[in-house]
Amino acid sequence: MAEQPVNQNTSDEIDLGQLFQLIGKGFNKLGIFFLRVFLYLKKNAVTLAALVILGGAIGYGLKFISTDKMQIDVIVRPNLESKDYLYDVISEIESNIKAKNESFFGEMGISLEEIKGFEVSIEPVNKDMEKAAEKQLEYLEILQKFQNTDLVSDVLREELLKNTELNHRISFKFKETSGGNVAKKLIDYINSNNYFKELLAVHTENSVARIKQNEVLIAQIDTIIKGYSEKLSKPENTLDSGRLVLQNEESLNVAGLLSFKSRLIEDIETRKMELKELTSPIGVINFGKPHQVKKTFFGKKIILIPIVLVSLFFLISILRYLNKKAAELEV
Repeated sequence: MAEQPVNQNTSDEIDLGQLFQLIGKGFNKLGIFFLRVFLYLKKNAVTLAALVILGGAIGYGLKFISTDKMQIDVIVRPNLESKDYLYDVISEIESNIKAKNESFFGEMGISLEEIKGFEVSIEPVNKDMEKAAEKQLEYLEILQKFQNTDLVSDVLREELLKNTELNHRISFKFKETSGGNVAKKLIDYINSNNYFKELLAVHTENSVARIKQNEVLIAQIDTIIKGYSEKLSKPENTLDSGRLVLQNEESLNVAGLLSFKSRLIEDIETRKMELKELTSPIGVINFGKPHQVKKTFFGKKIILIPIVLVSLFFLISILRYLNKKAAELEV
């Protein structure tokens, strides 16, 4: 019975020895692999260097042959709930550019030669919409705790409007020198929708009428307050809790009239701002200047072509190796 622990220890030592042998063999194989890779690169160093130099020369030459694209960014704001229309009309323009629809562009005075290589795209100015949505959800969860309060609806509306994306960027890319004129004609086409133009005319008419009505009401309030102020100096008049009590007349709530007048003035200011902004279905906030399109590191031909040539060389080498091994198996 005393010999059992000795045998167990001997067995453990053998297992550990085998484990270390396996680890040693693994490192040896890994070292051999790196040596083979080194020998392969050393053997083909001249070829690889030649491919890199050749690719760089081709890329450098294409830089002078090809024409870099220019880009114009137009920041717009959809008015009168025309966001869906804006994205649909941009998709329509993209489809007609790909189809080279001569009649479509002919109505705008644009030739097919001018839209050669022309691209148009649209995106929200703030593209990080997921984070904004998460913040909105967190805020809504907090507001649920105060859902019985009177101010929650106003706060909710204000926060949602603040976090809602209103501005969008339309990007026009082109090679032709007339690309700027084409972009302006396309913006004019986007704003030529008859439905939104009629809706805008009605909205403008209603705002102008409301401003005139508010101005009449403000003038009446001023007249009323002025009349009562003149009677205030008389001894028979008394002042009670912000109300002017006049003989044989009803009391006048001065604070209420002044508050109502303030709201009317704010409404006039808001509507004047709307009339200034709502001049077209799609408001143009900024029509940018043409600038050269910036390319990413791997988008540059002088870098991309050498990488492609070297990758093809490695691919061909792998295929040759696999073909050689397959031939050995056949034998």
